[in-house]
Amino acid sequence: MFWRRLDLPGHDACRLEKHGDGWQLDGAAVFRSENGQPARLDYRVHCDKAWHAKWGRVRGWVGSLAVDFAISRAGNGGWTLNDHPVPELAHCTDLDLGFTPATNLLALRRLNLKVGESAESPAAWLDLDDEGLSALAQTYERRSDKEYWYQAARFDYEALLVVTPEGFVTDYPKLWQTEA
Repeated sequence: MFWRRLDLPGHDACRLEKHGDGWQLDGAAVFRSENGQPARLDYRVHCDKAWHAKWGRVRGWVGSLAVDFAISRAGNGGWTLNDHPVPELAHCTDLDLGFTPATNLLALRRLNLKVGESAESPAAWLDLDDEGLSALAQTYERRSDKEYWYQAARFDYEALLVVTPEGFVTDYPKLWQTEA
């Protein structure tokens, strides 16, 4: 997939591949951060065969700041960031890298909603500004084969997401859109 960022200058490209008994997203995002600094981030997220996030890696830079995050989820649901436990995230199933639309695919594939169904999908959200993980409450409601109503109250954001049959978001209103 190849996206253009709509709220700030930027692009993101990623691919999904079967990796052992699970799935792996590999991508790279180049954009101008909210504080105006240029950024380049490479990312990788690995899920088990049921689309539960197991680990993620983000490397690159934002302005003059080097970025290197290793994120993992233990069998008991506990999350770590650079080998440090992050309390109060055990209820989070998904990993959301806030700088890319790629990680929405993981929740959509895991939830596997039928048209008319909705579900909450709490995620461990990577905040580049705070350099930390925190809980992000999200809700997805499948409206059609290609559309999901998405809500993230923390950001006062709700919109109708358009997706590919594989689950990649192609239209993320006001934030991301795929390019041909």
